[in-house]
Amino acid sequence: MVTRSISVLGATGSIGLSTLDVVRRHPDRFSVYALTASTRAEELAVLCREFRPKVAVMADPEAADVLSKLLADLPETHVLGGLEGLCEVASTPDVDTVMAAIVGAAGLSPTLSAVRAGKRVLLANKEALVMSGRLFMDAVAEAGAELLPIDSEHNAIFQCMPADKVRDPAGAGITRILLTASGGPFREHSAEDLRSVTPAQACAHPNWSMGQKISVDSATLMNKGLELIEACWLFNTTPQKVEVHVHPESIIHSMVEYADGSVLAQLGSPDMRTPIANGLAWPERIDAGVAPLDLFAIGRFHFERPDLGRFPCLRLAAEAFEAGGTAPAVLNAANEVAVAAFLEGSLCFSDIPVIIERTLVATAVEPADSFDIIFAKDKEARARAREQIGLLTV
Repeated sequence: MVTRSISVLGATGSIGLSTLDVVRRHPDRFSVYALTASTRAEELAVLCREFRPKVAVMADPEAADVLSKLLADLPETHVLGGLEGLCEVASTPDVDTVMAAIVGAAGLSPTLSAVRAGKRVLLANKEALVMSGRLFMDAVAEAGAELLPIDSEHNAIFQCMPADKVRDPAGAGITRILLTASGGPFREHSAEDLRSVTPAQACAHPNWSMGQKISVDSATLMNKGLELIEACWLFNTTPQKVEVHVHPESIIHSMVEYADGSVLAQLGSPDMRTPIANGLAWPERIDAGVAPLDLFAIGRFHFERPDLGRFPCLRLAAEAFEAGGTAPAVLNAANEVAVAAFLEGSLCFSDIPVIIERTLVATAVEPADSFDIIFAKDKEARARAREQIGLLTV
């Protein structure tokens, strides 16, 4: 059995911790080369003492100084700081597998470094693909990297497709991808009720245990919008071939429809350790620590169409993908700024899509011909989103 050497980007987040839980169960299969975090030095120090990585990286240089002091008695772990350190542990020859779980646009550069180095990249950072689209997928092909989706929905789709036809759905006889969504905690709220939603309520997902940003995205359905774009790039398809189904039980993680009328679905408990284990061990299957699914206890499955009136983020994402160029990067940047403002208490929940739409209107779309253009447009869109928030809250 070959032991895979892993760098976990975003080790202190929910995906990172779930990854380490799977790794912990299989010490003969996986060794941890590097762990990274943004600012939570104390939490990363605890993980370093358990997993003894060769390298630990803090994206925040000041937090790296704190971590160095915390690990002063652990000389075998070398501490680095900043973006350069993140890219180094993502691309080093000492690693063959990279869990890309840094939240948001901040994850694009290190994830791209892993891709360009030809790694097995476990993609949990959907924003990287949303922002850079074709450039990202071209880099995967050029480097011969192995890109495996970790989002539960995309991993489900991946499992329901022939392994050699993942980028050729038509050749596989696939007619539709049915992308499921939980609907979030406010699925039955009126438009008026949505205006009074608090950050605590938005982060209390009924089925999944997730970080704050993705929890808010799930509540606005922007998470499904980003996943729609991600699915189009991963599986070489279009929004017209992807249909979102609200499925409140979060047991069917997505489905694939074939020309003969067959529909293949992947089911499982709402636990990210299942897709993580699938990616870590692919094409083998390993224990993820997830309890068996009890269909008798669940009883029934329900499906609804998404309400684009109350939750316009899904529509905005589809429109951004159709607009092409830098539009998805602008969408993502505006969403990150709006969600941060909501979590800080300076923006109403219902105004998140308002800020995104106004930012899209105010920011010119350019051809996404280089990563430099994408990063520049990301910066511009963030500034415009902040301007829009200021105008809205005056």
